[in-house]
Parts: sequence; C-alpha cells; structure tokens
Amino acid sequence: MSHDHEWVARATGATSARRGQRIQSLWSGYGEIVRVELTGADVETVVVKSVQPPARLRGAKKDASHARKCRSYDVETTWYRTFASRCDDSCRVPRLVGAQSATEEWLIALEDIDAAGFPERRRDPGPSGMDACLRWLAAFHARFLGVAPDGLWKNGTYWHLATRQDELAVMEDAELRAAAPLLDQKLRACTFQTLVHGDAKPANFCFARGGTAVAAVDFQYVGGGCGMSDVAYLLSDLRELVSCEPHDPSEDPAEMRWLDVYFAHLRSALDQRTERVESDALEREWRALYPIARADYHRFLAGWAKDHWRRDTRAQALTRDVLRSL
Repeated sequence: MSHDHEWVARATGATSARRGQRIQSLWSGYGEIVRVELTGADVETVVVKSVQPPARLRGAKKDASHARKCRSYDVETTWYRTFASRCDDSCRVPRLVGAQSATEEWLIALEDIDAAGFPERRRDPGPSGMDACLRWLAAFHARFLGVAPDGLWKNGTYWHLATRQDELAVMEDAELRAAAPLLDQKLRACTFQTLVHGDAKPANFCFARGGTAVAAVDFQYVGGGCGMSDVAYLLSDLRELVSCEPHDPSEDPAEMRWLDVYFAHLRSALDQRTERVESDALEREWRALYPIARADYHRFLAGWAKDHWRRDTRAQALTRDVLRSL
C-alpha cells in the first residue's frame, strides 16, 4: 500500500490530489509524513502519515521493538477513528480525514493542522508556550478522566515497563532496576485514571502564532494511565527550558511551579465537566504520584540512554529520593 492519492481525493471530495512537501520521516525508517495538495476540495491540503516498515523487517519474526512500533500504529489509527472526535478546542487535535490499513501497513490522512492555525514548532516553548502545553494536557486529562482505553494501550507512554524489558535488562543501576516494577505498579494502581498522550514533548505540540494555544499530534502511545506521566515527561528537560521559568529562579524550583500551573488548569477543566469529580482527592493523589512518574521515566532513560543517565546527576539524585520513599 503506497500513497493512494485517488483514495485521498475521494476522502476529501477533491477532484485530484498530488504529493506535496515531505514533512518528516518516521522513526527507524518506518515511513514518512507528507503534505498532499488538493484540487476541488473544501481545503487545499491534508497531511498523510504513511507507514511501511523497512523491507528487512516485513514478514520477519517480530522482536520487541518492531512489535511495539506496529502496535503503536494500530493504536494511533484507533485513536483517530474512535477517540479524537471527543476533543474540542481546549485539547485540539487534527481531524481525521480517513484511514486504511493492511498487513504491517498504515495510511492515515489528517487535517493539515498548520493550515488550521497552528503553524509553529518550538524546541523551547517559552513561558506562554509551556503554559499552553500544560493547559492542553490538563484539558485532555480532564476530558478523558475515567474513559476506558479500549483499542489503545492499556498502559500508555512509549516507555511503559511492559514494553521496555530489553532496556530494563541492560540497566546498570541495580537499585533502580529492582524498583522498576514497584514504580510501575504504583502508577497503574492510581484511582483517578485517564488517557495519557504518551509522548507529550514540545516537538509534538503545534503552536498558534504567539504560542498562546497549541494542538497536539503523534498519538502512537496514547493509552490509560495517570496524568502525571505526561506532565513529568514534558517537564523532564526543564533545565534546558530555563527561559520558561515564570518567576524569579530564587523562588521554589521551577519544576514545582509549573506543576502548580498544571493543577490550576486541571481544576478549571474539571469544573467544565458535567460529571462531578472530587478534584481535591484527585490533586492529592496525582501530586503524590508526580515523583513516581518522573522516576519511572528516569528508569527508562537509565536503560535506553545509559551515557546520558551517567551524566545526569540531578536526575539520579531525584530518583534516589523517590526510591528511599518506597
């Protein structure tokens, strides 16, 4: 299955469709994302995610990495077909135009989110951008609170322990390796479960001009979980985002101040729900789980990026504090 421009034309009501700009390649050579230009449709462009694993992997016995990637594209297809339409402007995502799949091949046509008003990408979101990302996460977590992840990952995030046994096995930190199942269990036992984006880094947020609003893309690892997993991941590189600090750096650590910002947005989003939520109890539970979620992500890094982990003494110290509290 290749780019079926006739299929894209039919899905959009266009008289013709042709390949336009290549936006990016997919991880490990699994395909590409391209912009498709339309004639005679209500919109001028759509974005098509075309997935076809490298020839050497097709039909071969699946190793853990290949199996995880294939599953992630099934999950993303299900997300757009079944869940994405529940998102409103508070947690904006691209609209699904159409999707089709065959054996180890996927084709997903989406609204061009750049043309929809979110054309900027930022490595450093800046203060307004970081606020917008946290506001999006809060709205997303509030909207999907208590929703079963049917067809998605039972436990979201791309670093979830059950899918990262190879990284666990090569981890040099014996204490963290031994604690990994307990960290995982504490997050899975969370009372207030929601859907998590699973890869909520700045690169997966598309910014409106000025950075005051965002839309999110890349839902390969969306699934059930505690909202703190997304927040801990977004804030994990905060030292590189020092310019995002909203107040005097001599005050409380910036990471904790941004956590306060998230919970303020979360309470506002929960107030918009028709179903009542015990927001005080939710915040108490999730705040207590934030260090656990951060240590869980550090567990992944300790096996996947060992050189980085050896150099990151701050992350090691934070993780040690968590392990002592278990």
